[in-house]
Amino acid sequence: MSLGPLMVDVAGTALQADDRRVLSHPLVGGVVLFTRNYLERAQLVELCAEIRALRSPPLLIAVDQEGGRIQRFRPGFSALPSLQRLGQAYDADAQQGLAMARSLGWLMAAELLSCGLDLSFTPCVDLDYGLSQIIGDRAFHRRAATVAALAVAYMHGMRDAGMAATAKHFPGHGAVVADSHHGLPVDRRELADMQEDLLPYRRLIDNGLPAVMVAHLLYPAVDARPASFSRRWIGGVLRSELHFGGLVVTDDLSMAGAASVGSLPERARQALAAGCDLLLACNDRPGVERLLEELPATIDPASQLRLVRMRGVKTAPFENLAASEAWRVAQQWLSRNAAAPELDFPPGRTDTRGDG
Repeated sequence: MSLGPLMVDVAGTALQADDRRVLSHPLVGGVVLFTRNYLERAQLVELCAEIRALRSPPLLIAVDQEGGRIQRFRPGFSALPSLQRLGQAYDADAQQGLAMARSLGWLMAAELLSCGLDLSFTPCVDLDYGLSQIIGDRAFHRRAATVAALAVAYMHGMRDAGMAATAKHFPGHGAVVADSHHGLPVDRRELADMQEDLLPYRRLIDNGLPAVMVAHLLYPAVDARPASFSRRWIGGVLRSELHFGGLVVTDDLSMAGAASVGSLPERARQALAAGCDLLLACNDRPGVERLLEELPATIDPASQLRLVRMRGVKTAPFENLAASEAWRVAQQWLSRNAAAPELDFPPGRTDTRGDG
């Protein structure tokens, strides 16, 4: 069975009969896990094994484990700093900041892979303009070149562990106040004025970026459709101008920022038509049921190949990670940066408002 274009959620810490039925549908290609799906590591390993056993090839399993306030699995996992903390470390010492970013990218990925997951939707490469409450300390920095350098280092750390990185939220969520979870943010800049926002993507793509998550944001000077449903943004800017050949995944189609497009099935149809490969549909099981009934059961071979390339490389069991040199180094970075470093000058911003 092929992997379908939908990535859905499950209700609890173990699969129920309804979950198994939905996950067995050919339109489903993956599962995204949340805090509600986690009790402790042994339970997570069992849940991932249960999900993998349902299908061949196995479904992809993902989570948001960025660090800071966006870390779904906490007890039993290393407490990861926000990406903003890496930007602060870079401002104090650029070489050490890059080394820390690569080491903690490895740590985040290695811990998840050892439990049976494939990927974490990270890093966030939005610029910290000091406007977006939902981004805030999820951003590395205000300066595009600094974000690019840290994101490349973080991606390489993830790759060292065996995990493919996903840069988000394309083309840039940092310059708007509104939160796309609750409404459709509008960014009125011209494309020419967004080159700094696109710089991290250019650098990451030059370094083999595997995946991009597209935001539910409207840029009316560029296209009348939100970016996640826009052929101009996905086929034009991302594919043609930035020469990106990897996986394009939507932010959650159940978010209010996507509602202007229509029903959940209509959002899915338009996202696929715009060039997206993988569609997140979470926290709306009735909507997912409609998707499974109404979405055409067609599989794009190119999307299939991109999905397969997101498969994580299983590492040693979690307990064995502590014996590695990479683990020791990463834990030293965590201890050394338990508090924000003292800077000779302030970083882009220190606002930590918002969650989600």
